[in-house]
Amino acid sequence: MASLILMKNVQLAKQHSGAIGVLCLRAASYSTDAPRQLKTTNLSAMKRGTGGRSSFNGIVATVFGCTGFVGRYVCNKLGKSGTQMILPYRGDHSEAMRLKVCGDLGQVLFHFYNLKDEKSICEAVKYSNVVINLVGRDFETKNFKFDDVHVDGAKRIARICREAGVERLIHLSSLNLDPNPKGHILKEGSGFLRSKYYGECAVREEFPDATIIRPADIYGAEDRFIRYYAHIWRRQFRSMPLWQKGENTIKQPVFVSDVAQAIVNCAKDPDTAGKVYQAVGPKRYRLSELVDWFHRLMRKDANWGYRRYDMRYDPTFILKTKLTEFICPGNPIGDLHMQHLERECVTDNVLPRIPTLEDLGVQLTALEDQAPWELRPYRAALYYDAELGEFEEAAPPKTVEAKEEKRLRV
Repeated sequence: MASLILMKNVQLAKQHSGAIGVLCLRAASYSTDAPRQLKTTNLSAMKRGTGGRSSFNGIVATVFGCTGFVGRYVCNKLGKSGTQMILPYRGDHSEAMRLKVCGDLGQVLFHFYNLKDEKSICEAVKYSNVVINLVGRDFETKNFKFDDVHVDGAKRIARICREAGVERLIHLSSLNLDPNPKGHILKEGSGFLRSKYYGECAVREEFPDATIIRPADIYGAEDRFIRYYAHIWRRQFRSMPLWQKGENTIKQPVFVSDVAQAIVNCAKDPDTAGKVYQAVGPKRYRLSELVDWFHRLMRKDANWGYRRYDMRYDPTFILKTKLTEFICPGNPIGDLHMQHLERECVTDNVLPRIPTLEDLGVQLTALEDQAPWELRPYRAALYYDAELGEFEEAAPPKTVEAKEEKRLRV
């Protein structure tokens, strides 16, 4: 009924004046209720449907980095809530076409772009009221350095969004970002964390109301955290080299679906504009405890030959990592490269005054509920059909208490 009243109002307005002004719609049940003011008279931009993939919630979102690890989850959740999506992609179109099923017919559109081509970026954002930037690189290539992607690319997207009149910009940054990161394996520290810091500053300069999300290590299907430590190339035979055996490094990994839900919640809530959120999991662990637990889940314990040792006393592993970078510069085996080794030495620093995903209404997922499923394909003797109760259930990892963490920092 409300839609019929709106159509009639629009037609009458067109007849009486050449320019359509601000209209009001009385969609309430009683005539005494105040009318609701409309932001636009464009019928195609108004909410319709009862919710779900076949409806429209009023958001037209451009998702840069849609084909990446986090991007696929974000697109699925956006489409599930009735968002129209414009998905810029580069490379082969078959990587992006899998996202066609995220929304109903006509809800998902694709657009070829290049991060260095301002015209293609402008074409991708000019019809959107929300833009989500998930573009990032874990390692440098000959075509794209860290600054090209995290600083210049992010600044370019933010500037074009401001010029195009985009209402909301959501930028995925990183936890532990630092203009002068402490070096562990690399003398100059992590170039990834340094570029993320300056990229965040560039986005703020061009788009002050941008929402920043800083995630810790993200895990999930096809991730680069759990599977990174499960890969055979990360080990030295059956031993695991870690910086200081991983006993002085604390991690707080977060589930990828929780990060995606937080991004969707930010897109729907205008009060999140201009704010920063830390995307971390509910628990903190020593890296050594996590890696030991991963191998217990894979049934690769001490009897299998697993042991953990200090990486600092094994130069052959560093040589192996550099050789991997040289042989496979565009796609390192097992995601093993020097920048990843450097970042895994950094303890997750969660600042107390900055809100987290729980402030966005996200119910955090525990790592203990997801890791066993993700590591099933990596079990030792996977072909063996075990009987019920034949193998002892792996003991869960121990969390780090506040007092213990304070002692480690000292």
